[in-house]
Amino acid sequence: MTLTEDEMTQAAPDATKEIGKDRRRKEDQRLITGRTRWTDNITLPGMLHLAMVRSPFAHATITNIDKSAAEASPNVVRVITGADVAEEQGGLPNAWPITPDQVTPNHPPIAVDRVVFAGEIVAVIVARTPAEARDAAELVDIDYDELPAALDLKEAAEDKVLAHPDLGTNKSAFWKFDSAEAGTGGNVDEAIAKARGDGIVIEREYRQQRLIPAFMEPRSTVVDPTGEQITMWSATQIPHILKFLLAAVTGVSESKIRVIAPDVGGGFGGKLQTTPEEFITFLVARKLGKPVKYTETRSESLMAAHHGRDQWQKLTLAAEKDGTVTGFKVELLADLGSHVSLVGGGVPVLGAFMFNSIYKFPAYQFSVQTVLTNKTWTDAYRGAGRPEATYAIERIMDELAAEVGVDPLVIREQNWITHEEFPFTSVAGLEYDSGNYEAATARAKELFGYDELRAEQKRRRESGDQVQLGIGVSTFTEMCGLAPSRVLGSLDYGAGGWEHASVRMLPTGKVEVLTGTSAHGQGHETAFSQIVADRLGVAFEDVEVLHGDTMVSHKGLDTYGSRSLVVGGEAIVKAADKVIEKAKPIAAHLLEASVDDIEFEAGRFSVKGTDQGLAMAEIALATFAAHNLPDGVEPSLDSDATFDPVNFNYPHGTHLCAMEVDTETGQVKMRKYAACDDIGNIINPLIVSGQVHGGLVQGIAQALWEEAVHDDAGTLVTGSFVDYLLPTSADTISFDLDHTTSPSTTNTLGTKGVGEAGTIASTPAVVNAVVDAVRHLGVNDVRMPCTPERVWKAINDARGGAQAETVGAAAPHFDESTGMDGTVDRTTGGTDS
Repeated sequence: MTLTEDEMTQAAPDATKEIGKDRRRKEDQRLITGRTRWTDNITLPGMLHLAMVRSPFAHATITNIDKSAAEASPNVVRVITGADVAEEQGGLPNAWPITPDQVTPNHPPIAVDRVVFAGEIVAVIVARTPAEARDAAELVDIDYDELPAALDLKEAAEDKVLAHPDLGTNKSAFWKFDSAEAGTGGNVDEAIAKARGDGIVIEREYRQQRLIPAFMEPRSTVVDPTGEQITMWSATQIPHILKFLLAAVTGVSESKIRVIAPDVGGGFGGKLQTTPEEFITFLVARKLGKPVKYTETRSESLMAAHHGRDQWQKLTLAAEKDGTVTGFKVELLADLGSHVSLVGGGVPVLGAFMFNSIYKFPAYQFSVQTVLTNKTWTDAYRGAGRPEATYAIERIMDELAAEVGVDPLVIREQNWITHEEFPFTSVAGLEYDSGNYEAATARAKELFGYDELRAEQKRRRESGDQVQLGIGVSTFTEMCGLAPSRVLGSLDYGAGGWEHASVRMLPTGKVEVLTGTSAHGQGHETAFSQIVADRLGVAFEDVEVLHGDTMVSHKGLDTYGSRSLVVGGEAIVKAADKVIEKAKPIAAHLLEASVDDIEFEAGRFSVKGTDQGLAMAEIALATFAAHNLPDGVEPSLDSDATFDPVNFNYPHGTHLCAMEVDTETGQVKMRKYAACDDIGNIINPLIVSGQVHGGLVQGIAQALWEEAVHDDAGTLVTGSFVDYLLPTSADTISFDLDHTTSPSTTNTLGTKGVGEAGTIASTPAVVNAVVDAVRHLGVNDVRMPCTPERVWKAINDARGGAQAETVGAAAPHFDESTGMDGTVDRTTGGTDS
């Protein structure tokens, strides 16, 4: 790969501009000093508290509920069962039916006569304190008749046991994309057939394990029905969507509902829901006419908040003998869990357009069968479909490189889109606007010390070292900035992709920005202040960003899919530009000049060719006073804008990982991780680094530690942080990061999304490294998470079991049902062996 000096050199940020500056986050001052307000901090006069009684069974008929002891418990106000509210509670909505014939079971917030996953709510305690509510929940006596549960995804797809017997099937929807039918490529079956005769065909099956978002702040909801409006505070990512769906389901006028998302401690897609608990709290508050609060415990969060991923991926890749790919076929089984949640059915469809990734595949076919099981329902988890797709294609591209006998980066360069070819229409029908995979890869190799580590790997192989070194590659792109409303409509998605913003000029020259996006840790207040400061020429400190309250910011589609900056930020830019345009005739009038002669730069309106001018703050004050305005000009600079993007945007990058694997024990340890991402123009490098760091840890955790495991009865056995191995900073290493810049051509800021990039790229990089360390021993896959037990078993199986006695003596004892040893080595960064 040869690059010009211009391609490798990043322009230094303008010191006079806010955009590109490392600004510490405005919001952190209140967050780290405890002056913030989480939902669970809210206390209202006369407030009642809820506790949920949850089913211990994955599938059972409810035969009797005796609530008398609970009702007699101290300070219990009410005990409510599903039968008590069967006619009024409605059902949770599904906003993305991916096919017209999708099978969608009804989802009542409180189960009425049957439970379909362990953790489903069967009764609600209303009491004067949280402790009394929880105590009373233990006293509700429920009789169940246990039913067979559909738990194994493949067996469920064959309808061996029905998760919902009344539906007659577990198959929810079948969705397919074929490049030949769409006119975007050739026939994949023909390409595979040809490759079987004179090329290469690689077939693999990969498992995307079930994950739990595990956000820092458990979900919490407070509802106050005592005013003219019903006000809900909720730890949610989607206050505007929640407001709309509350109205749609309950019949309460949308104008009578106000939803507030105060400071929210993380989401990662896990708070991209309208939850049973939110609907129950809303229902109980209306029923009793009193404020009501519910806050889940951590165990409830892990058990009953939605889960992510959970797919079987069957892949067939066809190529010429030199490694040029000619076709790629993807067949998925996707576990929806017990219900088709808000957008859960559509998560695999998001991934459908990304399995081809950065490559010029001539033929492509994708199909998914979504399946109902008796487990907690799945929905979006950081990346939503794109991490699953990237994992599959990057794993199988490594397999192709091994088959051809070339370096994994060579096989990728041979097949990827070159930077001269942008804009490029992919075989999945998407137009990638900009990118430079060569530049990102060259920089990542330099950061990583690629050639040196390959040389060390060769020395270890030749010496027969017990600890082998593996190098993993992940080159990725993603579609983010959820995106053109017409495209989403063509996919039967239930909402648009636009975003709204308002910019208010205050008489003092300060600025209020209202955004329809809703932050849960991303730093919106800081980044948006930087954008507006540059656009209007005001001080960064003079910009206040307001969000998360549907009364303050009345329009919006909220935050998910890395859309806040590329869609919400662009709406803010357009609103700010309208402020400038509204100010120009006022400035011209005050300066006794023609509007055509007015220029605006760095916060000042001036007359061309003169030194006459007025600052934006002066115009704002003059507009407020309205003493001397042009005829017919309203005394307001405030402006609104709604932006509907014309395309998704496509960040990309190259991630490289070095893993050490002990071939006698299976222990894995990360040696080095380097990444070069291209996310277009960067508003705040400090925030970007934080987003990438957090994303990397989540993706690495899927590769090495995290997995939601159910036992044979459907009980979640990883229901606490003792068993669900969430990493800490001590479990990872320092990352070497950099970026290249290919500005997006679909928005004026030239930005691309970054919130999901680290998660999408890191998982295959780590697993590819683990497999690469032991490929010479005959291993071509290790199922995630790559625990020492699974690595050791893969090595032993590849050796034909001949090492069972000698190696087995050195191997640790693991719980066969989980594949984990239940601990994390907090000193080495690897799983304890």
